[in-house]
Amino acid sequence: MLEQIEGSHAVAKAIALSRPEVISAYPITPQTHIVEDLGTMVKAGEIENCQFMLVESEFGALSACIGSSAAGARSYTATSSQGMLFMMEAVYNASGMGLPIVMTVGNRAIGAPINIWNDWSDSMSARDSGWLQLFAENNQESVDVHIQAFRLAEELSMPVMVCMDGFILTHAYAQVDIPDQAQVDEFLPPFQPRQVLDPAAPLSMGAMVGPEAFTEVRYLAHHKQVEALEIIPKQATEFEAIFGRDSGGLIKSFEADGAETVVVTMGSVIGTMKEVLAGMREDGISIGAVTIRSFRPFPREALREALKDAKRVIVFEKSVAVGMGGIVAMNLRTALQDFPILVHSVIGGLGGRPITRDNLRRMFEKGIRDQLDEPHFHDIHMDVVNREIEREKAECRSGAVAENILNDVGVVAAAKAI
Repeated sequence: MLEQIEGSHAVAKAIALSRPEVISAYPITPQTHIVEDLGTMVKAGEIENCQFMLVESEFGALSACIGSSAAGARSYTATSSQGMLFMMEAVYNASGMGLPIVMTVGNRAIGAPINIWNDWSDSMSARDSGWLQLFAENNQESVDVHIQAFRLAEELSMPVMVCMDGFILTHAYAQVDIPDQAQVDEFLPPFQPRQVLDPAAPLSMGAMVGPEAFTEVRYLAHHKQVEALEIIPKQATEFEAIFGRDSGGLIKSFEADGAETVVVTMGSVIGTMKEVLAGMREDGISIGAVTIRSFRPFPREALREALKDAKRVIVFEKSVAVGMGGIVAMNLRTALQDFPILVHSVIGGLGGRPITRDNLRRMFEKGIRDQLDEPHFHDIHMDVVNREIEREKAECRSGAVAENILNDVGVVAAAKAI
């Protein structure tokens, strides 16, 4: 049924339709509306046979899911930003134990300095934790991918993060087709745990493993990610047959076939990019795009096939490996290392900085001319950066960088004036 609905509310409905048995919640912006809605639904009896647990911290939220999943319950939680960092030990424990938990990540920058707006810092901090990471382009995909995530997690017995851009998607109102319960039940079977704690058959889970077996355990986690590269497209095809929508899979192409220049990105930014790229194509420029839906596992072969005829690739991402460059770009360069394709790394939108059509077009045109620096920080104010660099050279006690930058751009002064 079509509804004009906030992204978070739509996701909460998708979770409810997936028949969770335990929802563990600790609020942190911008995922709070999801768990608030779920709490309301559980209290009203709209989700049957479900326990809603309001815990004391993000670490507690995922730890509770570890316990409930190990006991055989379909388990769900959500987090963002600093909350992801606070639960990081549990993040690794969940994947290391092979527990099929689904967690929404309302992507938000990690401080300090404090920032509540969108980038991918949180998900990227856990990219090598063993969790599968699926990125949604819009709110319809956010709904659909959550339903697929439960089935994927339970088929592999591995946890899955569904990553949706904070505020841009979580707080945006859009028309979303909310599935009915019969459709979801047809796609998502009842949970049959691969491993379960049972007093009648006691066992240890998460036991200590020494050097004699640790490599093999980690290899099997890698093997499950490789398995997912085949399972994700199959499930997306089955989903489309039931729901009539292409929401899922490993990658999605937008006029990339035969294009000399291809933009690669993830998440919601492709919506703005498609408008820019359409205008450039109308002007006779050979350019297209590929968006990555599954970042973990990384769809190496699918990207190699999609990009094999390109002369250059411009990777645009909302994340940075400090001292190195773009994280997605590094993964893609590894995938394309034997291809004669120039890969440009572009980092933008950090901390929620607006990504405008005009600035994107100028950047793409520079990329086509191979004039981008490496890595290229999109829409950065280098005059402000250089002023701080000179200040640090000239003054022994130059002060805190963040506060100096705020003063230089006039934000602190403006706040004082108000």
